[in-house]
Amino acid sequence: MFKKQLKWGVATLLVTVTLGTGATQMVTAHAATYHTVSTKSLKKTAYHKKSKAGAIYNQAHSKKVANLKTYPNTTWYVTKQAVLKHGNSKGIYYYVANQGKSVKGWIWHGYLKKGKAPFGLKYAKGAVAMDAKTGKVVWSRKANTARPIASTSKIMTLYLTLQKVNSKSGSWNDVVDTSSKGLVAMGNNSSVGGFRFKSGHKYTVKDLYYAAYLDSSNNAAIALGKWVAGSNAKFIQKMNAQAKAWNLQHTSFVSASGLENSDLRSYGYSYGSANANQVSPKDLALITRHLITDYPRVLTDGKIGSKTVDGQLCYNYNNLLKGRKYYQASLNVNGLKTGYTPLAGYCFVGTAQKSGKHQLITVVLHDENEFTETRSLMNHAFKQASMAE
Repeated sequence: MFKKQLKWGVATLLVTVTLGTGATQMVTAHAATYHTVSTKSLKKTAYHKKSKAGAIYNQAHSKKVANLKTYPNTTWYVTKQAVLKHGNSKGIYYYVANQGKSVKGWIWHGYLKKGKAPFGLKYAKGAVAMDAKTGKVVWSRKANTARPIASTSKIMTLYLTLQKVNSKSGSWNDVVDTSSKGLVAMGNNSSVGGFRFKSGHKYTVKDLYYAAYLDSSNNAAIALGKWVAGSNAKFIQKMNAQAKAWNLQHTSFVSASGLENSDLRSYGYSYGSANANQVSPKDLALITRHLITDYPRVLTDGKIGSKTVDGQLCYNYNNLLKGRKYYQASLNVNGLKTGYTPLAGYCFVGTAQKSGKHQLITVVLHDENEFTETRSLMNHAFKQASMAE
C-alpha cells in the first residue's frame, strides 16, 4: 500500500516495506521530477501511436494524463518540442493534443510516428462495411470470424418470410398459429418476448413481420418461422440451407430469433447442440445485401420509428433514425436491425444511402457503443472512392 505526496515539485512516495523479521516499516522514496532544458514551437503536425507503449504526462511528469493504449485510433497534433532532463538523462518530448483538445500533455517522441491514425473502432470485436451495390468490403475487423449475433439473426428470418409472401405461396393476410404455450409464455416475459400473443386474437403474417422487425419480438420471429416451414426445426434447417445456397462459409443457425438455446430451452424451442447462432460479420452483411436487394421494402419499413400492432406499440430501437440520439442527416440511415444478449453483446446491422454514394451496409458485433461506432464506420466508409456513384 502506498500514498503519493507532492512537495516542491518532487514526488514523495510513502512505501510500506516488509522487513526480514516479518515486521513492516514506512520508508520514503523520492522520484525526481523532469526539468525543462529547452522548448521550441513546431508547425502543427499529425502523429499517432507507434505501439501500445507510452503515456502522456504534464510537463513535470508528476501527473499522468493518459495511456496511449486507451487511444488506439487517435490522431495527436504536435505543436511544441522540449528537451526534458530526468536524473542524468535527457530526452526529446512533444506537446500533443487530440483534435478536440480534451486530452493534452507531453510524451516522449519515440512513442509516436508521423501521420494521422488509421481508422478503427474501439469496442466492436467484429465489424464490416460493405458496398451493397458491388458486395465489396471497404473496411473490416475479423470479417470472417463467426460469433453470436443475437437478434440480427432475424434478418434471415425476415428474408425467408418475404420470400414466401413474394412467391405467392403465402400471403400477408395469412393468420399465423400463435397458440403455442411456449410462445405465449415467451411473449408474456418482457426479457425474452416483446409482443404478447393474446388469447382469442388472430395475428397475420404482416402483424408478426412488424413485431419481429421493429420491436425485435422473439416469439413473433419463431411463429413466422413455423408459418414458413411448418415447424421450428424445419425452419432452422431452411435458414442453414439458404446460407449454404449463398455459399456462406461462416454461418450456422440454431435459432430463428437469435435467442440462445439456454434461454429457449424452457419454452420448448431449443434446437441443435450449439448454444447460439454463429455468423461472421461479412456473412451477416451478405445476408443483409440479399434482403435489401431482393426485398427493398425493408428499407422503407426500416425507417418506421414505431407502429401500433393489435393495440401494442412496436418500437424501432435503431437510434440512428431521424429524431433519435445518434441521428446524422447526411448519412440517410434507412435501417436495419439491432440485437443484444449478454453472450453476443450489442450488435447492429445498419444501412444508409448518402447522396451521391452507393447503398452501404455496416455490421458491428459484440460492441459496447454500437450506434456511435456504426456512425463512425459509415462516415469512414462513405469517404472511400469506390463508394461514389
